[in-house]
Amino acid sequence: MHAAFSGKPGYHTDYDWVDLEHISPNAAIAVVASEDQQFPFHTGFDFNSIREAVRASERGKKLRGASTISQQVAKNLFLWNGGFVRKGLEAYFTVLIETLWPKERILEIYLNIAQFGEGIYGVEAASRRFFHKPAARLTSSEASLLAVVLPNPIKMHVDRPSSYVLMRREQNLEQMRALGGASYLKSIENENPPPLAAKRHTSR
Repeated sequence: MHAAFSGKPGYHTDYDWVDLEHISPNAAIAVVASEDQQFPFHTGFDFNSIREAVRASERGKKLRGASTISQQVAKNLFLWNGGFVRKGLEAYFTVLIETLWPKERILEIYLNIAQFGEGIYGVEAASRRFFHKPAARLTSSEASLLAVVLPNPIKMHVDRPSSYVLMRREQNLEQMRALGGASYLKSIENENPPPLAAKRHTSR
């Protein structure tokens, strides 16, 4: 399902939904390695990362994010940015998502709604915009580059990667290999095998 929207002059939005089986496993493992390595095993919250973030903040370091992929899906799909009320609702929706959806479905939605650049939503639209091919054909290097801009896709660019982005891509590639590459995704299937009906459910 391809959609292109234009709002203010010069602004263009690309969005293209594809099922998980039509997305390269490289893209899936890249975002897991970059964003949430405990994704197959937690129930929505990575409490170790939360504790580490709080401790770092107490030592005077900048508070870093500890959101899981499930939390990001809850925020991006149902909520808005900022505020304690939103954080409370995010926790509620995260629990609901983890209860009702299999891990594969959560990952599928995340890959389809994540922002990869200004006006570029979903890995299919990003792959076609930046690499001129469908997401099913993304290499590990291309997928890693897409994954590492996710924390701030407005300041970090896939098509004009800074030295920092390129460094992060190489670090993420190492993490992908350390996790076992695409075979790590079997953990998701084994941990919570999805019912056939859930995989085809659409939230839009």
